[in-house]
Amino acid sequence: MGDAHTKKHDYHLVDPSPWPIVGSVSALVMAIGAIAFMRPDGFEIAGLTLDGPYIFIAGMIGILYTMYAWWADVIRESVQEGQHTPVVKLHLRYGMILFIASEVMFFVAWFWAYFDAAFFPNDIRTIASTDLVVGLVNRAEATGGQWPPVDVKTFDPWSLPLINTLILLLSGTTVTWAHHALLENNRQGLIWGLSLTVFLGLIFTALQILEYSHAAFSFSGSLYGATFYMATGFHGFHVIVGTICLAVMLFRAYAGHFTPKSHFGFEAAAWYWHFVDVVWLFLFAAIYVWGAGTPH
Repeated sequence: MGDAHTKKHDYHLVDPSPWPIVGSVSALVMAIGAIAFMRPDGFEIAGLTLDGPYIFIAGMIGILYTMYAWWADVIRESVQEGQHTPVVKLHLRYGMILFIASEVMFFVAWFWAYFDAAFFPNDIRTIASTDLVVGLVNRAEATGGQWPPVDVKTFDPWSLPLINTLILLLSGTTVTWAHHALLENNRQGLIWGLSLTVFLGLIFTALQILEYSHAAFSFSGSLYGATFYMATGFHGFHVIVGTICLAVMLFRAYAGHFTPKSHFGFEAAAWYWHFVDVVWLFLFAAIYVWGAGTPH
């Protein structure tokens, strides 16, 4: 009877955690704050007018704290408790692969919107409500019958966009260097590789901000601007997220959390970074090079 509670399987049955419900409530609060912020006349619940920005920030703080605390629990389960058996690690990899697949489909939507507008600049769309036709939208009025639109000065792909492409490609090699150093138990190489990757990610973000500040078109009132900023802007957001993840991996490397046989956290961040690199190559080829018009 002494081994009645002995673990006889390779799976990890997690302890009860408050973070799923805390994260859900925080996401709801953030969504309500975003709605209140975007409505020009505010948002009322039970006669109470909500202050959108503060509610949104409160919800975001809750989500960020949930992410920190939940991942801290996962790290503790792996490093201190040794709960991440080979089977658990395999399933964590499956989860990361499915997450990246969902991110691929996310960007497919933005590419779809861009190419739909690019291939059919003269398209006439019907706006309908159930069976009632509300009106017609002629894209030629917004595009001038061509893509890019006649009045849009696009970016020169061989200036800042090319530099950012080279920066991301270089960052892909440095994170691979860090991975191979980890596999060889070379802690110094791991730290140097991660440090350079984080630095290159920050440089990419700074150059994209510089590029946006010199844009000759805006997001609003422009079909080209909307499709351009949604695709490249969300990619920029993913670069920021990936840079933060790699910075966390750098701190964990300093703390000695990784070994050649146990480093899924690093692998997940590296996979995500390579995904960001590949998406940028498609963006550079499709939007900056193929979709180039009159350079600004």
